[in-house]
Amino acid sequence: MTLIKSVSGVRGTIGGSPGNGLTPIDIITITSAYGSFIKEKYNNDKIVIGRDARISGQIVKELVINTLLSLGINIIDLDLSTTPTVEMAVMMEKAGGGIILTASHNPREWNALKLLNNKGEFISAEEGLEILERAENQNFEYANIDHIGKLIKDSSYIQKHIDAILQLPIVDVSAIEAKKFKVVIDTVNSTGAISLVPLLNALGVEEIIHLFDSVDGHFEHNPEPLPEHLIALSESVKLNKADLGIAVDPDVDRLALVNEDGTFFGEEYTLVAVADYVLQNKKGNTVSNLSSSRALTDVTLNNGGEHFASAVGEVHVVVKMKEVKAVIGGEGNGGIIYPELHYGRDALVGVALFLTHLAKSEMTMTDLKGTYPPYFISKNKISLQEGMDVDGILEKMKVKYSNYKINDVDGVRIDFEKEKQWVHLRKSNTEPIIRIYAESENKDSADSLANKIIEDINSLIS
Repeated sequence: MTLIKSVSGVRGTIGGSPGNGLTPIDIITITSAYGSFIKEKYNNDKIVIGRDARISGQIVKELVINTLLSLGINIIDLDLSTTPTVEMAVMMEKAGGGIILTASHNPREWNALKLLNNKGEFISAEEGLEILERAENQNFEYANIDHIGKLIKDSSYIQKHIDAILQLPIVDVSAIEAKKFKVVIDTVNSTGAISLVPLLNALGVEEIIHLFDSVDGHFEHNPEPLPEHLIALSESVKLNKADLGIAVDPDVDRLALVNEDGTFFGEEYTLVAVADYVLQNKKGNTVSNLSSSRALTDVTLNNGGEHFASAVGEVHVVVKMKEVKAVIGGEGNGGIIYPELHYGRDALVGVALFLTHLAKSEMTMTDLKGTYPPYFISKNKISLQEGMDVDGILEKMKVKYSNYKINDVDGVRIDFEKEKQWVHLRKSNTEPIIRIYAESENKDSADSLANKIIEDINSLIS
């Protein structure tokens, strides 16, 4: 069993003993700490709750809601929803915060509490540390019977989210409708099934082939939207002669696309393409994290903007976006952040922007992909063993490659400028692994670079 407490919340596998899995005691403790923090910091006793469709969701939700009610906090319960929808609901409700019950791309045995501030954005590192300290010291107090909270159920927010997307001037429903796109979607038996279909219909897409359309949390495949997990989507696009395929993760904040020939557009290029369209309509800067493709930098420069890199994690991207007044940003895992709507990764607005771009380009998916700089990222990981000195390993890697450009804001990124290559090594915030991402201009050289770095790390470990 696994439990990971971080500044953004708590994530773990269901079951086990307290502190060694995501148990009721752990859920109640972190919820109590968060709820008391929100009441004191914002003087606001309203919190929005939503969840993805994973099997443990209802149990976790009841524990969270009843804990917050016991603190004297009023709850807006969206129940089955998406991460970006909850984020927007916090803003619309003028709530003190929000909790999204989802382990995102993790498998079915995982769940998590993602914690939001009063702007519908992920809490900061400093706020997260304060909440963890409250949880550790049990620094919270429950309300007496006359001051317990009230529960309101509201299932209207997915439609409100869609309506807000349609009102964006940059989203062109007429252009999308005129193309009469045939689309295959994979919603992995989670809440994409109740959000992506109504969005596509509202955008004028009438011919939809829907894979894994239940909302029961029985993920038909590994829920992370990577090519190796989207074989059925790829085959269905080819079989049905569709214009494209769309996949989202269980909480609908990551977007992956499949070309008309069944090949993959590339999760890195989701952000690149959407950013290109946004920058064609509004000049400005872009932000992505250190593990994202160089292609975004190229596209940004071509459109007269400047690109900035942040540490990995949505909260870090958002901070940097605000700092440099970015008009578009996100992460290379298919996460689109369009600040004109809200500061959160949002696959739904990503779909609307991408389909507008595709419709106006008058190109096929493969032709559109061919207009962007060709890079390939090799994504690898090494499992952490108990007692492993990750920080020491990263320090030694910095020394070994000290002749190259080093960025240690988040782990270690090494840029080999002449070869247009880079590698990023960092300890994951969500899994007990070291992530090793390497990018080059083709798959073989990216894999070769990644393997060289993995050999270096393994020699240091041994």
